[in-house]
Amino acid sequence: MRCPFCGHDDSQVKDSRPTDDGAAIRRRRQCEGCAARFTTFERIQLRELTVLKSADARGDARRETFDRDKLLRSLSIAARKRPIEPARLEKLVSGIQRRLETLGENEVTSKRIGELVMDGLKALDPVAYIRFASVYRDFSEARDFEAFAGTVSEMGGK
Repeated sequence: MRCPFCGHDDSQVKDSRPTDDGAAIRRRRQCEGCAARFTTFERIQLRELTVLKSADARGDARRETFDRDKLLRSLSIAARKRPIEPARLEKLVSGIQRRLETLGENEVTSKRIGELVMDGLKALDPVAYIRFASVYRDFSEARDFEAFAGTVSEMGGK
């Protein structure tokens, strides 16, 4: 494993343990070049997923490799300053990734991912759900927020 500090190619594993949700192995490593310590995570990957993005103005749809960290960052932004433990967001992302990998397809649309995120956030936190929806559904005016928030209120806040 390459050191993120000095770029040395070799490191030594000092400690390994499963994460709280059991979906990954956390490894503490020490660089053999500069002696810096860092943490890596090892996860099971059932298949390589490609995300088919929405078509642009010319009708071209981009493809990019599924990025678990990108999904976690967008959820973290939606959940910022909300009483949601980071471990719950990790668990949500792991669940979404597992569902996508077990679909049996190598390509998945960004729309499908967005719907899975919306379902997960709806059950987790109504404010994070609305925040994510505002970007995902491209709200452009205050009345878009108002109309969507009304549907959340009708659901009993969840």
